[in-house]
Amino acid sequence: MITPTLSSQPESEMSFRSSDTNSDNLFSLPNGSSTSDTPDKIRISLDLVTAARRHLSFLRSSSPPAAPRRSIRRYKQLWLPLIADLVESSPSAILLPPPDVRWVWHCHCLHSPVGYREYCASRFGTAIERPAILDEENEDYALGRCRDAWDERYPSEPFDLEADGGDGSGGGEEEEEEEGEIGVAVEKYMGLRLYFADGFVSETVHLVAARRRYLDFLYLVRKFGDGGFRMVPASDVLLIWLTHKSFPLCYAKDLEEIGDLEGKVVGFGMGASEEEMEETRRVWEEAFDEPYERAGCLFNPLASPSRVLFNWETSDTDVNRAYKGLQPRFLMEVYVFLKGNWQDRETKNATKTFLRLRTVRCHRELKLDKPVSTLSSETWRKTWHLYCEFSTRGILIEVRQHGSTCLGNSKLMKRSSLLWNDILRSTSLTLTRELDMQMRAMVSITPPIQAPYLLKCVPDRVTDDKGAMISDVILRLNLYRPQEGRWLSRTVLDHTGRECFVIRTRVARGIWRRGAETLSALKWEDRITEIREGSWSYVANSVGSAPEKVIGTATPKREDSQEKKVLWCLSTGDILTIQWEHGLNFQLENEISTEPVTLLSGRQLQYKLTKDSSANIKEDEEDQFVTLVRFSPEYPDGKATALLNWKLLAVEFLPEEDALLVLLLCTAIARTISEITKEDVSGLLIRRRVREVKAGLRDWGSVMLPSPTPPSSTLPSHLQPWYWNAAEVLAAAEVADQRDLTHRYSPADGKDVLYKQSIIT
Repeated sequence: MITPTLSSQPESEMSFRSSDTNSDNLFSLPNGSSTSDTPDKIRISLDLVTAARRHLSFLRSSSPPAAPRRSIRRYKQLWLPLIADLVESSPSAILLPPPDVRWVWHCHCLHSPVGYREYCASRFGTAIERPAILDEENEDYALGRCRDAWDERYPSEPFDLEADGGDGSGGGEEEEEEEGEIGVAVEKYMGLRLYFADGFVSETVHLVAARRRYLDFLYLVRKFGDGGFRMVPASDVLLIWLTHKSFPLCYAKDLEEIGDLEGKVVGFGMGASEEEMEETRRVWEEAFDEPYERAGCLFNPLASPSRVLFNWETSDTDVNRAYKGLQPRFLMEVYVFLKGNWQDRETKNATKTFLRLRTVRCHRELKLDKPVSTLSSETWRKTWHLYCEFSTRGILIEVRQHGSTCLGNSKLMKRSSLLWNDILRSTSLTLTRELDMQMRAMVSITPPIQAPYLLKCVPDRVTDDKGAMISDVILRLNLYRPQEGRWLSRTVLDHTGRECFVIRTRVARGIWRRGAETLSALKWEDRITEIREGSWSYVANSVGSAPEKVIGTATPKREDSQEKKVLWCLSTGDILTIQWEHGLNFQLENEISTEPVTLLSGRQLQYKLTKDSSANIKEDEEDQFVTLVRFSPEYPDGKATALLNWKLLAVEFLPEEDALLVLLLCTAIARTISEITKEDVSGLLIRRRVREVKAGLRDWGSVMLPSPTPPSSTLPSHLQPWYWNAAEVLAAAEVADQRDLTHRYSPADGKDVLYKQSIIT
């Protein structure tokens, strides 16, 4: 990852507020009084950053028990007596219970640390602390020790509970009531993992900032916890709070002065009112002079679960690292806040003055303007919200004035830059800049995380069997030796316009030399498609040869016209079947893979358009898309790992999905549909280079704006998700230039009939 790693400072030495500003500054209190703030240190005996990372790892690698009642019985009747006896005989004993029991234990502690301590004291005479094991190696060791102790004490009870194990029950009215209370806790935290599914949450820089805000939050609870309203934790504060609560004894000791937060803070699973959220915002801003909201931190996560900010759940797996020409994307969420008023002397120019937001690089067309007359505020206001690739380097905020001429030009008054690297070095993941006229800007970002790959295939020159373009230049370099064979070629470009792969489809055999050619179209089963890794090797201007390394092929099998079915054998081991008798149907099979996979027509799962976002979408656009969905125990309902647009030959896929497979599927589907319809629906017959948008002018996916609801017609299409309006987002630069559209192919390219016979028979 490109995110810098920050070492975690020991909690015991950290003040409640490790701010960049002087902690002795005066600030206004909500009750109307003011005081010189010299707070005592809030000492935390736990390394909250490391503990939170292990907490996230546990949530992502574990699942709620399949038989909750039996797991609760095992927890109460087997585990707690075992650990109580071991702790009594050996206080330093560190063990971890079976996974299903560990989940129940975790939920019991989170539900009510006070109730957990009282429950343990009533049964065993003392509270039992969960061990603070903060690395994987020691977890494995503790689990192994527990397995030995468990097998010795309970030889008839399996340590690992099978997923389809029986559902045990407790005995006695009191025990049933206790089981119900613990059962409520298990049910309450069933979907906890979904609240923290975004990949950036486990990054050190995010956890360091979250720890800092948690300590600030505790300070405010101590000051104003009896003020008649409950404080609302943002999602980053909530994570650290839950992590702290999961160690009940440590939690009680650390918060002895503050007291139990229940009743003072909106707990997990409890909805917060608008008044409580507004009061939390106000108290926070008056105390620290910064907005409570932050990028990546849902302000009311308790009422908005299971929604990842980046529309996908990240994975540590990237199977595409083997492709040297394929560069990953890294995406971050960005908030820009403004606070302040324009000076009186500038009032006469207020109607002409405006702020413009731009990126440092990658997207020169991006110009987001806001008139200053609408921006003056005594409180922090979220003015811009966007998603940026890390390669944009940062943002520029410009103070400008409209010119007096009719040309629409504006004069630059001041420019402030806020770079991603500078913000990542800040322990708060924020950066503040002073603008003109008593206004300040604060930028908040999330740590960059790897985003889906974006690739599109653009037309290129015809090539021969060896991969060289059909050209007089190549002919001369080869001492006029005839060029054998004809292949249609497509260049694969990534989101920045960089060449990554070359796709070639064989269409004819024979030779070509100046003034003579002997070519013949191939049968369907001989029209192989191959993918070569790398970029073109140019020998003269735009003339050159394809890279030599062939990484994959797609071979069509003889079609059955009666069954209306086509088969493709892919070098990845997959077999693609396309049927069209009752609409297009796709089937993907792989004898080696044990996890089911399917191809669904249209935009499905996270790519599915809402009713509002699809209001202006043409009906036939949905048919251009195919969604690749994989099923696994972790995703029994399926996970979309790729989206293909076969008409535009554009794809988006997660790092865990193979680029080779996605490109082979997209090309095979496009060729099959052209064969079915007898039309060149995907532009496969284009045999020349198409002029693309210049790199850096409007890079695909480098900046995206969240969609308004309902969608706004004023939002530029290239700032929307590409699959909302793919034709406009991926439009080539030459679309507006009609002269390029009347291009005539040279004699070396061959006649149209040859290619039509090979692609559309």
